[in-house]
Amino acid sequence: MRADSIEGTGVRLRRYRAADAGAVRAACNDPLTQRFLPALPRPYTEADAQRWVTEGAAAAFPSGGNFAIADPGTDALIGSVGLLYVQENVGSIGYWIAPQARGRGVATAAARALTEYAFTAGYARIELRTELENAASQRVALGAGYTREGVGRAAGARPGGRDDLIVWARVAGDPPGPTPRHLPDLPGGELTDGVVRLTPMRAADAPAVQLLPCAPAAPEETVRYCAHADAAWLADQEIRLTIRDVATGAFAGRAGLTVRHPDPTQAEIDCRLIPARQGHGYATRAVKLLCGWALTGTALERLVAGVPTPDLAAQRVLERSGFVREGQERRTGGRTDLYRYALLRPGS
Repeated sequence: MRADSIEGTGVRLRRYRAADAGAVRAACNDPLTQRFLPALPRPYTEADAQRWVTEGAAAAFPSGGNFAIADPGTDALIGSVGLLYVQENVGSIGYWIAPQARGRGVATAAARALTEYAFTAGYARIELRTELENAASQRVALGAGYTREGVGRAAGARPGGRDDLIVWARVAGDPPGPTPRHLPDLPGGELTDGVVRLTPMRAADAPAVQLLPCAPAAPEETVRYCAHADAAWLADQEIRLTIRDVATGAFAGRAGLTVRHPDPTQAEIDCRLIPARQGHGYATRAVKLLCGWALTGTALERLVAGVPTPDLAAQRVLERSGFVREGQERRTGGRTDLYRYALLRPGS
């Protein structure tokens, strides 16, 4: 790879220059950049930046390459993208974006441009790895046409340990993207009926989620559950939402959908409330909101639920939401039998 400049949609990939050092230093000292690039020096000094733009950025050539991402209008550095040679015809792509340029699709455009150029240069497969908590980078992978292949256990090094990483890849001949999603984002980022509000779960929700009767015994498990909610959603595996009171913003519980593979058109619904919010209609409102969107705004065609036979309150919630009882699942070993309910896409 010997290109001096690669043009992308709204971005230009070019060689680093000595004048880029200040922008590199500022971006590499940003807390979010350092959070997801654990190999960066802390702090990232002027000497580190000068060394990168004069020596480090060119170190991977000729097998791979590192580029400054520049604003095509001003030529100012707004990020970095690089391709590391892994083995014959296989490379690994990585990137970071300066804080002032985030949220504009810069990383997606840069990743797509460098990936396409790599294919023309003879690469057959490009890999991309993201942390489970780095939802923004996962969205870049999807936007650039990458396919999620699985989770590499302990695949990423960090000070004091190792982290699991999601493994993504594109091969020559794959469409350029975006990669289709069966479980899209909520319209406007939330669902509400004016009384309850459903929003995507975040890491900061862990203390509230821990109050639920169904929460894991270990708080650190709840932290992971909440922090990895976006990763599960972007993988088309599970939707995790918080339920809040619109008037006060108070946490009321959680709701969600789990796709029942190998049938990606069917999902199991779940809704749990903290004791103080039970018996006030929150569960029925949340289930109606979630089901109404899921069966009209996603690829799902059938929602199911299993309710213990003595749980009359949960049965009433499902029936008020349009679910039909289809049968009883008998269970052994002292476990409670379940009633099985289902709700179909309108017109099915």
